Amino acid sequence: MDVLTINHLNKKYEKFQLRDVSFQVGQGRIMGFIGRNGAGKTTTMKSMLNLVHTESGSIHFFGLEMKAHEFEIKQRIACIFGAANYYAQSSLRSIADVYSRFYKTWDEALYRSYLERFELDPGKKIRQLSQGMSIKFALALALSHHAEFLILDEPTSGLDPLSRDELLTVFENIVDQEGASILFSTHITSDLDKNADDITYIKNGEIVASQPKQAFLDAYRMVEGTPDALSSALKQKIIGYHERKGEFSGLLRKCDAGEAHGCSVTPADLETIMVYTERKETHE
Repeated sequence: MDVLTINHLNKKYEKFQLRDVSFQVGQGRIMGFIGRNGAGKTTTMKSMLNLVHTESGSIHFFGLEMKAHEFEIKQRIACIFGAANYYAQSSLRSIADVYSRFYKTWDEALYRSYLERFELDPGKKIRQLSQGMSIKFALALALSHHAEFLILDEPTSGLDPLSRDELLTVFENIVDQEGASILFSTHITSDLDKNADDITYIKNGEIVASQPKQAFLDAYRMVEGTPDALSSALKQKIIGYHERKGEFSGLLRKCDAGEAHGCSVTPADLETIMVYTERKETHE
């Protein structure tokens, strides 16, 4: 069963709009949500939570329509938009005491285990936390009421590589061991290379692709070589063509890779696909 289903979502601003956004997140899956700044990721996520009112479209969690079942749904999900944003003089203990009252399934023992795991002192004040520690506190709160679905917007931003790896392991555990699902928006695509099951790519307010990660990666190839090995027909098919110091690079769809005679053709990772796809509009 799909935990989240979005169908034909539209939202119009003066200089930007979401156009017919549709995708699904399956149970027990980690969905990477990618796109450059301003592509529509945050608008989509806020629309999902009924924080932004859309012109048309439908949003269902667990088969329930969001607008009709908002309270019930929000008891079963958790959201993190960046670091914890609370009154700077409040202690972690006092914030958690208030936060826990909103959730029937709050698990104090689980919360304390996350404090210990993330090395968070409940007596500290918000103003005393680094960016990374603030994100860890937000995660400790979000994970402590047994949420079935997590919406995470840049949750590993500001963390060192070891702390990021630790959190990725936490995400894997709550999906693999507890059957939860995650929508994970990030610019650190290497995090998604490690543990995403599916990828949804949004560009200029429209969904470019939404599919299993391996299928998304398999659809593209990185091509490199010298210009003398490049036919004019092949150049027209290269996405984000870039030339420097007598060599070129670009992205090809897998179906066109057979035409790259005399060139190096290798698998592409998420960052390569994003960079060259976005470069196409400004470098051609």
